Amino acid sequence: MTQKKYAIIDIGSNTIRLVIYRREQSDRLKEIENVKAVARLRNFLSEDGFLAAEGITKLIEVLQVFQEVTRHHNLKEVKCVATATIRQAKNNEEILTRVNKETDFTMRVLSEYEEAYYGFLAVIHSTTYEHGITIDIGGASTEITYFENRKMLHYHSFPFGALSLKKQFIKGEIPEGTELVELRAYLQEQFNSLEWIQNKQTPVIGIGGSARNLVHIHQEYTDYPLAGVHQYLMMKQDINDISYFLQSMTFPQLQRVEGLSKDRADIIIPAIEVFAVLMDSVQSDKFVLSQKGLRDGLFYEQRTGPLGIPNVLDEAFNQLAIDYSIDVNQVNQITNNALEIAQLLNEVGLLPMASEDIQRIKRGSFTYNLGTYIDSESSSQHTFYILANRTIDGMHHRERVITALIASYKNKAAFKRYLRPYSQWFTKEELATFRLMGAIIKFAYSLNATKRNIIDHIHLEDNLEELVFSVYCHKNWKPEEYQVEKQKKHLEKLLDRSISVQFFKTGHILN
Repeated sequence: MTQKKYAIIDIGSNTIRLVIYRREQSDRLKEIENVKAVARLRNFLSEDGFLAAEGITKLIEVLQVFQEVTRHHNLKEVKCVATATIRQAKNNEEILTRVNKETDFTMRVLSEYEEAYYGFLAVIHSTTYEHGITIDIGGASTEITYFENRKMLHYHSFPFGALSLKKQFIKGEIPEGTELVELRAYLQEQFNSLEWIQNKQTPVIGIGGSARNLVHIHQEYTDYPLAGVHQYLMMKQDINDISYFLQSMTFPQLQRVEGLSKDRADIIIPAIEVFAVLMDSVQSDKFVLSQKGLRDGLFYEQRTGPLGIPNVLDEAFNQLAIDYSIDVNQVNQITNNALEIAQLLNEVGLLPMASEDIQRIKRGSFTYNLGTYIDSESSSQHTFYILANRTIDGMHHRERVITALIASYKNKAAFKRYLRPYSQWFTKEELATFRLMGAIIKFAYSLNATKRNIIDHIHLEDNLEELVFSVYCHKNWKPEEYQVEKQKKHLEKLLDRSISVQFFKTGHILN
């Protein structure tokens, strides 16, 4: 099958980036190349609003390097978009002409609305937030949107970014105390001019390089055990802690901070101040990173059909099914069995269930033994690793680990081994419930051992000393009976009850 590749060049005020994607069988865009050049075009914009010849030359040189990469990949059509610095430049027509003439690319200058809208579009296509405020700090502008019910209601583009704030307020490489006071006062005044962000108390969702660097620093600072940054959650105090941590350093120390790109060392502190002051205005205690941003939004725009934005989490699990060859008919049977068993245990008071628990059983059943795709002998380990470390749009990191623990359940020892780096994330009561869910799914999986979907329904009788499951089948159940007898011990240990499983042909009436 011919690989479909897509590329976009994002000409920002601080960096210029080429990203190449390959469309997977599941329709997921997988990033296969990501090339960045730190051009800092904003520094070449004169006070009277013209991009200097040196800046234009630098832009052309970077694009010509990118051109070699896109030609290597045989990419004929490449999206090439520019943001604030080119937008603000009074000689942008000259810049457009030179880019068209001297490179393979046709540059499109995004309006303030488009830049804000594409960031918002990326957020609602890759998270499940119904309400929120997005912020994308570039080098020369900052885009903010407010959305409710997944619809953008307001947007604003501020004519400042990390580079321009550094240039305006900070004389040296790192800010002095008085400079930070002036910077904060300026930001407060700017954000106070927008009535629609005041006291909204919704999550602030950060987009772009500065937000991503903040998260990387925090992950290193806290020795975070999980891979990936999309939908990483920080509290307001976390932002303050990182801000104090960075402000205590000399510039050489700052350049060596783990998680911080060296080319952002001089602009990360003003960028963090923007996040912190905005959170104060919004009265928000939650900051969330969206790894998906403007570039992704440009692609999502083409996929938003007449029915609107799809269910993000459902789409993510559908992609998992395709990428790991999950047999949907089989997992639907396992899911139905697991939910029926869970409901029966709930009815006899052995498994309290909330709506979120039902969803966890569904997700755990859908992805149970997913690691078989890699190796059946070590399926449990692969299942846990894939689910814990793969970005699943619409699912926070904590919930990913929960799904991984449930779907990979093998036994108590394996559960404790997988849990070890995350043990502080959960209470003992939560862990007991997750183990029980995993054991239920393992039990349900054994009821479909031959993948024939022979179970019609299940009945449970609680004799106080013993739980008696009556399983009704429409085909011979001997292989399933053998597997159930092997696997029921996990459920018995967790419920502290003996379990008896009786099989009947559908239509049989119990005395």
